[in-house]
Amino acid sequence: MQRTRPDLPSSDKRWKLVNATMRRNGYAGHALIEALHSVQDAFGYLDEVAMTFVADSLDLPLSKVYGVATFYHLFMLKPQGRHACVVCTGTACYIKGAGALIEGIEQRFGAAPGETTADKSLSVLTARCVGACGLAPAVVLDGNVIGKQATEQLIDRIEQEIAE
Repeated sequence: MQRTRPDLPSSDKRWKLVNATMRRNGYAGHALIEALHSVQDAFGYLDEVAMTFVADSLDLPLSKVYGVATFYHLFMLKPQGRHACVVCTGTACYIKGAGALIEGIEQRFGAAPGETTADKSLSVLTARCVGACGLAPAVVLDGNVIGKQATEQLIDRIEQEIAE
């Protein structure tokens, strides 16, 4: 007996793209990450409605979907800003001042890791390691790795990015 699939959450055409991704993979649980990427590509982030729809479609517990979404730092659970600043908190970066970078960003822009500024101009994130230990402390700003950052230097660079 074939299981009935849940209705699309809304008439938004992006849900058809998400559903097509899951259908292409036979609504198999092993395609969970691809399905979540499809949602994030379409909507920019994963909210509870999206994760519930994916869980129901793939016949997986919502807890598993949420666990995968929160495990991988590339999945966003909130709308993101126009710019993204990812501060590496790996051992080398932490020892060389990642904590001070995070504090400086929070003081200047009012956004802690995992948050977006009120004007949606900047999302602040952390990563366990960005693979640039020789450049510690390293930051990924709008997809570009920049290293050996001092707090004021980084804040100036972020302000320049936002102004452009």
